[in-house]
Amino acid sequence: MSLFEELIEDLETDKKIVKSFEPKESLSDQIFEGSDGDFSMREDIRSRLLEISDDFIESLSIDFFIHDIVLTGSLANYNWSEYSDVDLHFIIDFDEIGNRKNSNSIAIHNIFKEFFDAKERVWNEKHNIKIKGYDVEVYVQDINQEHVSSGVYSILNDKWLIKPERNSPNIDDRKILEKSEGYAKKIDRLIKLGQKQDVTSEIDTLRKKIKEFRQCGLESGGEYSYENLTFKLLRRNGYFGKLIKLKTNITDKKLSITQ
Repeated sequence: MSLFEELIEDLETDKKIVKSFEPKESLSDQIFEGSDGDFSMREDIRSRLLEISDDFIESLSIDFFIHDIVLTGSLANYNWSEYSDVDLHFIIDFDEIGNRKNSNSIAIHNIFKEFFDAKERVWNEKHNIKIKGYDVEVYVQDINQEHVSSGVYSILNDKWLIKPERNSPNIDDRKILEKSEGYAKKIDRLIKLGQKQDVTSEIDTLRKKIKEFRQCGLESGGEYSYENLTFKLLRRNGYFGKLIKLKTNITDKKLSITQ
């Protein structure tokens, strides 16, 4: 396949991904049952998600109180698609762990976040669990952490915490594709430079810029903001993963002895 053909194929894939952001008429009938906006999670799905939750909790090897386990993201909303994941969020209070309310809160929170981030990454990489074809991803979320989502379902309590509403957002395909292409070119440039020199600081700067870009969109426009949808496109077409892998490869190379 020529470079031109690859570029055309990538563009068509990106257009397909952007098209998947459009809301559906109903929630996924593989995950929920009901109609006319009155949906509840299928019992077989909920039971299996609780089993998965038990496995993840056991892998943590630390005692803490779980305030809730929730499903969030596109599968808890009308913009689900073939690219969706089963996003399981474990809601805990970092301040409650070890009764550390009088400790250095910021430092303790950072330690706990790094610990749980590492546990999430190990569990997600170790397992390849699918629910009706959707990949299961686990996350630990501090109860005080702001999480922007217009659909949140409590798996523990079997009820909606935030009930999604179907609307018709104005999704600017061209704007999303153009912004994503701009970031993709920057990532491709770093990958090329990374073959000759250490671009770790540039990678960190770009990752921070993309995350802040997304967060700004979430705060001002919500899940359907073009900033958040641009981030989703970069994640779904593999470019955000390329950036993370590039940093890992550079670190491995720096720490290796070849002669």
